[in-house]
Amino acid sequence: MKRKEDKKSYAVFGLGEFGRSVAVELAAAGAEVMVLDKDEEQISDIADKVTLAMQIDASEMHALETLGLSNMDGVIVAMTGCLDACIMAILAAKEAGVPFVIAKSQNATQTTIFQRIGADKIVTPEHDGGIRLARNIIAGNFLDFFELSNRLRMVEMAIKKEWAGKSLKQLSLRKRHKINVIAIRQDGELTTDIDPDAPLREEDTILIIVDKKYIQELLT
Repeated sequence: MKRKEDKKSYAVFGLGEFGRSVAVELAAAGAEVMVLDKDEEQISDIADKVTLAMQIDASEMHALETLGLSNMDGVIVAMTGCLDACIMAILAAKEAGVPFVIAKSQNATQTTIFQRIGADKIVTPEHDGGIRLARNIIAGNFLDFFELSNRLRMVEMAIKKEWAGKSLKQLSLRKRHKINVIAIRQDGELTTDIDPDAPLREEDTILIIVDKKYIQELLT
């Protein structure tokens, strides 16, 4: 599947509840989405909601090599019940140079395996988590997300393009967006020793605490 110039492209392996919710939400947000599953009925059921739906056995490497995964901005491996297929899909995506590979894990053993073979992010969510993940992927801002309480969330997020080159003092994020910056990650190192007058770089990330009612504003 070749992506259009102005759209992101994703491949979703596995159409269980999680994989389906991610695929449908990504497509609804305007992304090009290719879904893959062994179950012909699952493929038929989702075909009109995504860009391309294909029946495939992900445990067969020669089948994976024909998918054009190198064109993808991200791959989500959400298969259940077949560890071999998950491993093959992750390896195929990494070998194709996909920049961001997400894998759904069912247990600690799978998490360890997926990390060791190169998955960039491991998730273990149900349906609601799938929808939230899809929104985060589209936004391109959230890197990690923690629930501190019923109201408060701690989020690590990428610097928005319009924030780059400006200092925290200039941005006045607490006043304008109701968020508290508690740390900054630069060159892979997280520090709480923040210079409010230093300009933020586009490659930096910030760790913030925010009330959940202001989360949606950060996704726009």
